[in-house]
Amino acid sequence: MNVTLLLFGTFGFLLFIGTPIVVALGASALTVYLVTGQDFSSLIVLAYNAVDSFPIMALPAFILSGALMGDAGISRRLISVAEALAGRAAGGLGAAAILACMFFGAVSGSGPATTAAISMLLLPAMMDRGYSPAYAGAVTASAGGLGIIIPPSIPMVIYGVTANESISKLFLAGVVPGILLAGTLLVVNYIRARRLGYRSSEDDLPSKSIWRVLREAIWSLLAPVVILGGIYTGMFTPTEAAVVAVFYALFVGVVIHRESSWAGIRHALESTTWLTGRVLIIMFAATAFGRVLVENRIPAAIASEAIKLTDELALIWLVVIAFLIILGMFMETLAMILIVTPVLLPVMTEFGVDPIHFGVVLVTCCLIGFSTPPLGENMFIASSIAKQSIEAISVKAVPCVIAMIATAILLAMVPELSLWFPSLLGF
Repeated sequence: MNVTLLLFGTFGFLLFIGTPIVVALGASALTVYLVTGQDFSSLIVLAYNAVDSFPIMALPAFILSGALMGDAGISRRLISVAEALAGRAAGGLGAAAILACMFFGAVSGSGPATTAAISMLLLPAMMDRGYSPAYAGAVTASAGGLGIIIPPSIPMVIYGVTANESISKLFLAGVVPGILLAGTLLVVNYIRARRLGYRSSEDDLPSKSIWRVLREAIWSLLAPVVILGGIYTGMFTPTEAAVVAVFYALFVGVVIHRESSWAGIRHALESTTWLTGRVLIIMFAATAFGRVLVENRIPAAIASEAIKLTDELALIWLVVIAFLIILGMFMETLAMILIVTPVLLPVMTEFGVDPIHFGVVLVTCCLIGFSTPPLGENMFIASSIAKQSIEAISVKAVPCVIAMIATAILLAMVPELSLWFPSLLGF
């Protein structure tokens, strides 16, 4: 029997009838073992060992630190800085939302968390100052995905564990692409806001000077410096940095800002438990799925077929990016990384692509998936806050999505954009 057809056929059928993806992954892998008469006990042991690893400990800690920083008032102060920096240029508040997503992404590591935090604080202000609700929601939904490319990034951690690559190097590789994506969105926002007449007036400017805002937000701005600086100076590993981030958020919230509450801390713990459990279960099933792929040399077969079609790396990249963006429209980010990494990474390395470079492009394509329906988690969050339909926000987000796709292609074609910064620091 054709194992590839059995594996993907079972997986596709289960998804088609509405089976949860974690069940579809595990069941399709188990089906192959049962049909071929193999002992599946080793599959269970392998899947368990995949989640029983030291780097995975960083996952719940980074999720918890992001939730605690929102409760500690860090996100609100970062938004004040972003608004002060944006000034009264065309689309100033839109630019503030993009900058705030970039700043908050550097402490949360999560796209939906970033979108929710920034939307709650900035969407009402944008609508009060004349921005259409759909446009305001589209900007925050598109920029919210920056949280998964700006380090520290939860999807980067998952990719690093799955691909057995350095998480520290992945974090560094995401810096320039993250800034490039933010810059692209800022340009798109400026052009569109100028055409639509979204310009801040003198009265809309923050009453505080930029230096005063920066001084009040110093502890918030230090968060990524402490976390990333400790990793890159060798003071602690990414896993240890995640724990440091938790204690930093608690220290700032309780001692400095005095805004943390028991209710907020309890909610952060509940959210972390739910999300971490969900991710680990998906990882458990996806590892079993990946084992079947490797044992049956399915990635190698895909690579050989791809080589038959063309040996031009640029064309291969275009096909891969199109595939990832379409997949991201229907699949949750972490599950997508866990599924496509064992399939596509061997294919791309056959063409000489650096695994770190591939990881950056993969996460960038996942970022685009946050802003594209029907799944589009960021779209749903912004839609509920802006009280607009998904369709209305999606239409307004089209220019942002096109700009991000163009940036993903640029990152794929110019690997130095991802690899230059890590090599500069000796990684």
